Amino acid sequence: MSVFPTGAAPDVSPSPAVTAIAVRDVTKKFRLHNDKKTNVKELFSARQRISRHDDFWALKGVSLDIPAGRTFGLIGHNGSGKSTLLKLVAGIHRPTSGTITSSGRVSAMLELGAGFHPEMSGRDNIYLNGSILGMTRRQIDAAMEEIIEFSGLGEFIDTPVKVYSSGMYVRLGFAIAVNLDPEILIIDEVIAVGDEAFQRRCFDHLYELRRKGVTIVLVTHSLSLVADLCDEAAWLDGGTLRAVGPAREIVDQYLSTVNEREAAADTASAASSSTPGTSTPPDDDIVGKTARRGSGEVRVTGVRYLDADGGERKFLSTGRACTVRIDYEATSDLSDVTFGLAFVHESGVQAAGPNSGYGPDAFPVPAGRGSVDYSLDTLPLQPGEYLLSVAAVDKGHMYDYVDRAFVLKVRADDVVTEPGLVRMPGTWRHDPAPSAGL
Repeated sequence: MSVFPTGAAPDVSPSPAVTAIAVRDVTKKFRLHNDKKTNVKELFSARQRISRHDDFWALKGVSLDIPAGRTFGLIGHNGSGKSTLLKLVAGIHRPTSGTITSSGRVSAMLELGAGFHPEMSGRDNIYLNGSILGMTRRQIDAAMEEIIEFSGLGEFIDTPVKVYSSGMYVRLGFAIAVNLDPEILIIDEVIAVGDEAFQRRCFDHLYELRRKGVTIVLVTHSLSLVADLCDEAAWLDGGTLRAVGPAREIVDQYLSTVNEREAAADTASAASSSTPGTSTPPDDDIVGKTARRGSGEVRVTGVRYLDADGGERKFLSTGRACTVRIDYEATSDLSDVTFGLAFVHESGVQAAGPNSGYGPDAFPVPAGRGSVDYSLDTLPLQPGEYLLSVAAVDKGHMYDYVDRAFVLKVRADDVVTEPGLVRMPGTWRHDPAPSAGL
């Protein structure tokens, strides 16, 4: 498919042979009413009957093709129009203008328990949902045992769903959606609600559906899931289509823009603050808010984050060159000072603890203000938030130690598909065994 970057002409590529879903110049307007009545008199007042409202355009001229038999992802920030587009495709809403055509039976899993009747049993809701999808009773009967087994609700299947937990709702809803012979499957975030075992069953079943040629359209905030599972993706931004194309390329474009916006917002915030260019609170704030100990001949006054060009940043990027700069003030000349850092992930796990070295590698520190740089050719930390502890010591004697006083935000310039706290550098090589008899 083609890519449509904002403000640029589209790259023309061959059209897919079969299109499962065609979206043509679709807009969707919602009316937001502002006239809230607070008493009975206002309900019947002539003047109050004049409606006050604002129009909100959730989608603005979106056009795209979703190829048959492919897994297609929709990404974008909250409020970008992803879920609205899915509901239009599923037929829950109608577009304000434009057209959406689908070639195949659509099975949708959009909201927790959507379409369930709370007073009916799980089994009866299977029949209800199946009939809504256009299945005959014979077809539903044929799939019944598989649905019950997949959902894991055997002993509760004849219990009214109003007593189900949220996890049971999701398991039953997903089991119905994927086992009633879908041709087009629409999924909006709900996979993440189930437990680990159920999620594995979901992904295994989605893999089988892909092998059978089922078209899957997925909305999720997990960019790694989009990169791993989807063939292609579309990026929506404020109701406008920003780009369509191979999933990893679109995710990387989206991440790049998010990082640029965050950096611009941080720069504007720093410019308007009383201490521009400072990544951390003043020394007095650190003392008041974090654990600190040491004799005090050296005092850490701040930490700054620099990119490869030496520019100060509010966050650093995985896989990029960077520097962590420790600012300090010394009250006297010191001959041997070792500076250390501890990178503690937001989960509480310490990811790394480098230090500047002891003995001949220790720094002589003159009285006054100075800084120490810890530089990396490639930042191995995965995206997330880390708390930094900083220490200045001499052979076990503590001059200063501030515990988890500084926040480091790490962002990704491309999609993260490797779990863990760090990205391990290494290369892969495939050496297949020679064929028998050669």
